[in-house]
Formats: sequence, C-alpha cells, structure tokens
Amino acid sequence: MASENTTEKNPFHLDQKQIQEFLPHRFPFLMVDRILEITSDHPVDDEDMKRKVGLKVIGQKNVAINEPFFQGHFPSVPIMPGVMIIETMAQVASFSMYPNAIKKIQQQGESYQTVLVGLEDTRFRAPVTPGDVLKIETTVLMCRTSLWKFGCKAFVEGKLVAEATLLANLIPNSKRQVF
Repeated sequence: MASENTTEKNPFHLDQKQIQEFLPHRFPFLMVDRILEITSDHPVDDEDMKRKVGLKVIGQKNVAINEPFFQGHFPSVPIMPGVMIIETMAQVASFSMYPNAIKKIQQQGESYQTVLVGLEDTRFRAPVTPGDVLKIETTVLMCRTSLWKFGCKAFVEGKLVAEATLLANLIPNSKRQVF
C-alpha cells in the first residue's frame, strides 16, 4: 500500500533522457543527473498558482573529478565552485514547473525556459569535492504568473553544504524578453 501511495504522489522520477528533453543545457553545463521526486500536497500539475507553494523537487548531481571546472578551481585541492552549486540548485528547482510545462508542451506545442533572475540568503557551509553525490532539495516559496521563488538546500551524505533562495522567470521560447 505504501508503494502505491508513493507512485501516485511521485510519478516524476526522471532519468537523463527526460531531463534533457526539458532542460536546454548540455555538457558541460547540464548539472542534473536525476530527478528523484516531485511532490506536493496538491496534484503537481494543478494549474492554480496558489497551490504551487510547497511543491518540492529533489534532484541529484554526481560530482566527478573530470568536471571541467576542477582543472582550474584549486587543482591541488579541488572543490566545486559555489556558482556551480547555485546553477545545480536552479536547474533542479526548474523541475517544479515540469508537470505543467510538459502538459502545455503536449497540448499547445509551446516550449519554455526557466531563467534565474535573483539570489537571496546564499550560504556555503562545507566544500563539495570529486566523488560527492550532491542532493538538492527545492521548495516553491512563491509563485506569481511567471515569477517563482524557491528555497533550495544542497546536501552531501545528509550534511547541509549550501542553501539559497532563488528567483526565476518562466518564459515561453516564443518571447525574447527575459526580464
């Protein structure tokens, strides 16, 4: 019975192919290896923006020594740059929009991009190094039309390594204006 409930609440366990169908990023800037879950107290594809608040996404990034940034970011003691952790958070957070965006893509043929427009309360608490599995947890804090606000936390082996509040716009690809 528990697994049945989990399937109903989380039909969105996304693999690399599904991630690439949604995100425009590619190597070396695609920072998400898996989306582990998208959950909410309401249906995740509910179109009522008020019901988006509280929607959670958990994603994973496997940090490998062959990442291009390790060649120049403290090569003798490689640590993942904070800006790359923020980018990973932003990419994972964008999947809060996935259930609705996929529905609109299928119904209307319109595609969308999520554009990072702001950061607040950003803290880096511990280094992220090659071999770490970065687990990103995001929660929708606010949602107004195309402006979204996310609370984001990054963990390695259950330890909080970074946190930030991100602001993003959801823009149809047919529009050129980002801000």
